[in-house]
Order: sequence, then structure tokens, then C-alpha cells
Amino acid sequence: MKIADTPLTFIPPPRKGPAKPRNRRIRRVALVTVPYHSGVVESAGTWLNVGFVYIAGALRAAGYEVDYYDAMSLWHKEDDIRKRLEDFRPDVVCTSAFTAAIVAATGLLRLAKEVDPEIVTVIGNVHATFCYPEMLKVDGDAIDFVVRGEGERTLPELLDCLNAGDDPAKVAGIAFLRDGQVIATRSAAFIRDLDSLPTAWDLVEWPIYTYRAKKNSRLAIVSSARGCQENCSFCSQKLFWRRGWRARSPENFVAELEMLHRTYGVNVAMLADEIPTLDRARWERILDLMIERKPGVRLLMETRVDDIVRDEDLMDRYALAGIEHIYVGVEAGKQATLDLFKKGSKAEDSRRAIDLINGADIVSETSFVLGMPTDTPETFAEAVELAKQYNPDMAFFLAIAPWPYADLYPQLKDHVATKDYSKYNLVQPVVKPDAMTLDEVERELGRASRNFFMHKFQNLDELSSWKREFMLSVFDILINHSYLSGQMQDMAAAKRMPEEVKAMLKKVSAAKRDIRQGEARTFAPIP
Repeated sequence: MKIADTPLTFIPPPRKGPAKPRNRRIRRVALVTVPYHSGVVESAGTWLNVGFVYIAGALRAAGYEVDYYDAMSLWHKEDDIRKRLEDFRPDVVCTSAFTAAIVAATGLLRLAKEVDPEIVTVIGNVHATFCYPEMLKVDGDAIDFVVRGEGERTLPELLDCLNAGDDPAKVAGIAFLRDGQVIATRSAAFIRDLDSLPTAWDLVEWPIYTYRAKKNSRLAIVSSARGCQENCSFCSQKLFWRRGWRARSPENFVAELEMLHRTYGVNVAMLADEIPTLDRARWERILDLMIERKPGVRLLMETRVDDIVRDEDLMDRYALAGIEHIYVGVEAGKQATLDLFKKGSKAEDSRRAIDLINGADIVSETSFVLGMPTDTPETFAEAVELAKQYNPDMAFFLAIAPWPYADLYPQLKDHVATKDYSKYNLVQPVVKPDAMTLDEVERELGRASRNFFMHKFQNLDELSSWKREFMLSVFDILINHSYLSGQMQDMAAAKRMPEEVKAMLKKVSAAKRDIRQGEARTFAPIP
């Protein structure tokens, strides 16, 4: 790879036919999400792409006309996407994809080239940031440019450069093909002042975004901070953010929640932050502002076990502020595995964190990463028993995904059974343990989920009334909408279900019916 230093009028990278110079100015940009589905994200609801909200805002501020098109959330297929592109007539089509969606993403960009060969195609996000050499070599006919890192400044700068007929190699934070060689420019600096970024919330097709566990919900994805300073060996975020962390001001963030509720009717929001609680003083200020201003938006969030333990004295304020659901990644119960994963946490703190979340009457969720080379059916069963002891409201048992750019990859590569990235979705196993087949891993993952949630069924009476209602909605999602539906329906199959479980499911169905007939409270009560 090299950085070219020769100015040129942009010519798309070589593909099957002869390259043709662009003969029109770039004006319209389509931001299109990838129509990839694995039954994971979409099981709980419909989630917008907040990154595109920011990028659309930046493009409009730079003078471009933008279409934010969430093909994934709309469940659109090729014909729908083709029509939307033909109607909008974009000069540029941009998409964003995590590893499991990368195959579908290149297919989307290839479709854009079929609609109009002069369309400039751009892709970004974590996988593209690190795997651009492979992507450009394999799919250079579909991908004109890769944006590496944040896109709010890089993408407008790239389009301005192309319109000026200048050399794209002058633009920081991109990669592309030139004469069959991969050109990677210098990394772009991160945006320091996140409060200054424009957004394009008005482009969001709001009626489609909802959270299934809540009646009459309108769901937003929001971001209060960017970055991760942790060192988890299986994760991509520390690499993408270069172990840095930046945050919006509490006032700016809470004002956005107020605006989303007032203008668009948003009443629940998922925080996209990896660690929103990193700066305790800032997080405390956010909680105080939410208690004071009552923005009308409940928050679902993720954070670290350590921060919850640190914030033991704040948990009542978490609840008062409308924090309703907290995910913490336990990942493993053995300290040796946590150390391998470089979690930087103690096994005993995980249970303490979940106890604190439960004690505040906030929904607790965690996950366990399984399918490592040394795993056996016994270690899967041990994880389920550990989950029961820790007692989160929800626990998910995930297949280790060997991201090719993660620190852990060298230790897993000899056990990687497929390079089909579409299966790297935490559901389909792609790492083969020494003593198990992939089919056995998949079966044990399903059994683990089934056994854990059966345990939760049997102990619903231990929950507060609002949590019972919430969990009934969760069970409905698991049985009817999630990637676990097969296992959960199998559990409910009459021929294989013990009598006590049959009776339990009848009780759940009756309670669910009563809730639907009445005015169910689907939000946590304010203490």
C-alpha cells in the first residue's frame, strides 16, 4: 500500500469494462443501510442507524442533498432498493456494515452500480476500517472508496475533492484502488467537539421505529459519547476508537432527548455508547438533569460491571432518571477466561453489578461468550448454572465471533471453520472447539438459552409487577420473533414438555392476554 502523490481527475477504479470519467457534479447522496437480517437485532424492535443521522447532517451542512434510507429496518429487498435509488437518482451511494453484513453490503453497492454505473460507492464502519485491503481486492468492482473511522468530516471532504477534480489521496481517512494497488491515506483526526455536530433527525422515517417489549413505543438510538478505553481482546471498539473516549456535554445530550420527545414523540432510546458512564462526574450530571427536566424518554444502555459497582450509591438516581434497562457483559464466570478476554474485571464483581441493577428495579441483561476451542457441553451447562446464580432478567449465550482484526484472532484462527462473514453474527458458530462439532455448539447454545429462560419462567413471581409485565413481553419476543424462536417453540412443544412447564406456559399466555386487554404499564415506575 502507498499514498499516491499525483493529482488527477477522479476515475473510478478498474472494473470489468473500461473506466469512464465522471461527467456530472455530485449533488445527491443516498445513505442506505444493509438489508441483512440474522434474527438478533431486529428481534427486540426496529433500530435506526444513528451514525447516518450524523453523517446526513454533516453532508447537508456541506451543501449536499441526502436521502437516509433504512432498507434494513424496512425489510426491503433488491427490487425495493432499486426503485428507491431510481427515484432519488443519487450521485453517491454510501453504506455502513459490521462484519456479518459485509457480504450484503457489497451486494448493495453492486446493485447501485447496476442502477447507474456513474454512481460513486462508499462504505464505512469497523470491518471496512480494518479489512479494506481484502475488500478492495475482492470487491473493487463494487467499492469505489472506503471511509476509515468517523465519517462526518471525511465523507464531505471526499465528495468536495471529487467535485473539484482533485486527487482523493489528499483526503485523510480513506482507502481506494488505483492501478490495481490499494491506496490508504493517513488516518483522519477524531472530532473533538461532539456538541457541534449537526444531525438530520427530520430524515428519519419515525413510524417504523419501535421497541417490541413496550406498548406504544417510539424508539430512537442516541449517542452521548464515543470511544472505549478498555482492552477486551475479542472486541472491535477499542481498535476503532484507538482506545480514546470523547463525550458530549450533559446539557447538550439531555436537550436532544427533550427535542426528540417533543418533536418526534420518542419515549424510549437506546444509548449507542460503549461506556456512557466512564466519567462519573459527567454521568452524574446527566442523571441529575434527567431527574430535573423529565425529558419523557426512558433509556436502555450498556456499561461496564466496574462502573455499576462504582456507582452503588447512585443506583436510586439511575432509576429516578429513567434508566430502565442496563446491559453489562459478564462474558465468562472463570477469572482465567476473563483474563484471556482482557476484560479487566473480577468475576465476583459481575454478580454484584447485576444485584445492584436488580435492586434498583431496573431490567438487567448480560451475555456469555461460548464456543471457545476448549469448550465442551459441560462448560455450556456451567455457564447456564452461573447465569441462574447471577440472576439477570435476561442472559444470552453467544458464539465467539473471530473478528479478523481482533487481538484474540491469532489464538482462534486455527479453529476458524469458515470465512463466510455473513455467519459472524454471534449466533451461528464459526469457531470449532476441539471436542465439539459446529452443529453441537449451535445445539448447546440453543439449549443454554432454553434452560435459562425456562428457569426465568418458573420464577416470575419473584419479580416486581412491572418487571413481570416486561418479561412476559420478552417471552413473546423470544418465542415469536427472535433467532431463538425455534428453540423456544421446541421447548413449548407439547410432546416434549413436562406437565409443570405446560402449566407455566398457560399461566404466561393468560397473563399476557390480560395485559393486552387492559392498559398494561410497560414502563418502569418512577420511584
